[in-house]
Amino acid sequence: MSIQYHIACKEGDVGEICILPGDPGRCEKIAKYFDNPRKVAQNREYVTYTGELCGKTVSVTSTGIGGPSASIAMEELTKIGVKTFIRVGTCGGINMKVKSGNVVIATGAVRNEGTSREYAPIEYPATADFDVTTALVKAAKKLGYEYHTGVVQCKDSFYGQHSPEKSAVSYELLQKWEAWKKLGVLASEMESAALFVAAANLGVRCGSVFSVVWNQERKAQGFIEEDCHDTEMAIKTAVEAIKILINED
Repeated sequence: MSIQYHIACKEGDVGEICILPGDPGRCEKIAKYFDNPRKVAQNREYVTYTGELCGKTVSVTSTGIGGPSASIAMEELTKIGVKTFIRVGTCGGINMKVKSGNVVIATGAVRNEGTSREYAPIEYPATADFDVTTALVKAAKKLGYEYHTGVVQCKDSFYGQHSPEKSAVSYELLQKWEAWKKLGVLASEMESAALFVAAANLGVRCGSVFSVVWNQERKAQGFIEEDCHDTEMAIKTAVEAIKILINED
């Protein structure tokens, strides 16, 4: 039974549904929502726990930051039996209606990153799986969270967003940011575009849910809001969505 090179897991170590946080430190926190959780593996940025929900084996594997490491996790997890993925993470709001502490559920992602280009031509859209997205929406409603559904923007450079004026291509970064605002893009993050397109290529399901840390556009307009670094709402939404998917499947 071959152990996967990066995630250090083999067939039988994980369930058919897997949550994908970026932060390795978040895996234990998520696994506490499972029945009978156990740590399966830890290698590089990849930490994996497996347990049960509604009697079905489920897992959580961290991906690190960005599309390259996230797609590696998805590739290797798919090889050992995962069929449904839910990315759980944080994001920064773009649209003025998105406030810190809100939940964002992605229906699609702007492919302003490089990883997805090695899975599909740029004309192919990065879209979330409909059933997974529907389950996430049902979960957010059930939990009573203020949530938004729509397109998120994905990039490879965190500081290209937050300090674009320092870049030699600042003119492009700033112009495109204005385009995302005009098109109603909800928030910015770093993994979903790669995961959505890789999932389509691999024939698996993927959705994404985020807790909003801040909204730099609202701050620029003078709105006073405390940054929210608590990911609990996104985690609970994902866990509840998995229960819905298990019951529906």
